[in-house]
Parts: sequence; C-alpha cells; structure tokens
Amino acid sequence: MRGCRHVLADKGYDSDKLRAVIRGKGARPVIPGRSSRKRKMRFDKTRYRFRWTVGAVFYRLKDFRRVATRYDKLARNYEATLAIATMVAYWL
Repeated sequence: MRGCRHVLADKGYDSDKLRAVIRGKGARPVIPGRSSRKRKMRFDKTRYRFRWTVGAVFYRLKDFRRVATRYDKLARNYEATLAIATMVAYWL
C-alpha cells in the first residue's frame, strides 16, 4: 500500500484485525462499524462518501465486455483497452 493514506471499505470489512493491518502499513482505515459492535468505531464520513465514486467508475467500466473479461494477453494492451473504455464512458 505504498502511497496509500486511506483505505475505504464498507461495513463488511469491519474487523479489528484488518484495521490493525491497515494501520501497520501506515494507512488510515475509513470503515464504518457494524451495528452489532459493542464499541462504536469512528470514521471520516466525508472521505467515506468517495467510496461510492470509486465504485461507480468500476461499475461503469464493467459494461464493456472486453474490459470485464480481459481478453488481452499483454498488460499494455489491456491498459490501452481500459483507457479507451474510460474515454468512451466519461468523455464522449
């Protein structure tokens, strides 16, 4: 997680072990606590809102079959396909 300062995740990833691993790597977990937790966990709600934005980008790119199944053998070709799909999805 080099260069990663925050890790955003939903309630499904709420565990003390995962939070400890994230902190051990030098990042800050932004994970809301489950409702069944005895002790409420604090998290940055402003940053947590960006989780939806990141997820929406991937949901939109999955509409392109070639991106979703990765037909390309070489990573550079897949990156080019991903770049073209991103342009079509967002800028055209």
